[in-house]
Amino acid sequence: MRAAVLGADDGIVSTASLMLGVAASSASHGAVLTAGLAALAAGAMAMAVGEFVSVSSQRDVELADLRTERLELATYPAAELDELTAIYQSRGLDRELARQVAQQLSAKDALAAHVRDELGQHAATRARPLQAAWVSAASFSAGALVPLMTFVVAPTSARLALIAVSALIALGVLGAVGAQVGGAPRGKAALRVLVGGGLAMGVTAVVGHLAGSIGL
Repeated sequence: MRAAVLGADDGIVSTASLMLGVAASSASHGAVLTAGLAALAAGAMAMAVGEFVSVSSQRDVELADLRTERLELATYPAAELDELTAIYQSRGLDRELARQVAQQLSAKDALAAHVRDELGQHAATRARPLQAAWVSAASFSAGALVPLMTFVVAPTSARLALIAVSALIALGVLGAVGAQVGGAPRGKAALRVLVGGGLAMGVTAVVGHLAGSIGL
């Protein structure tokens, strides 16, 4: 979900901003469309690679922790049992009950108990690099299609204005949906992405206009 929302937001903002910046430089409509398509392709690949590298690093840390825990259990089983007991005590169990729980869980699968209760690793939250990569690429592409499709279907005279409007509407909806899923206030989240997206598009348009005015 995190990768999908961030990817779609980035796809909308970066593609719309680039198209508006190129258009503000007085470039042709063909150049603006080409810039948008290039932004979609480059952005999707960049998101996929970046997310893959980032999540792979997280997974490497998880695997290193697993190896360390496995070694410690083999070398210092009594100390590891004491450690697990202390964890359950810190969560409110008295020492006798905490010891019993630690012993029973360790007898069944000591490594699983330590991975879950000491390291905080769970199957549902395990780092998945490939999944994060393709979700980021797909969501970025979906977001980038908003300004691109607007450019294609909108009347020539209103293309730039409609790109900005459609991008802001999509950002607001995404912000509200993301907040709803996370249990956060929807209005605040939507306003935050609207301000950020509007600022990004405005700055890029100004830069494009200045570049075009001096003949770059």
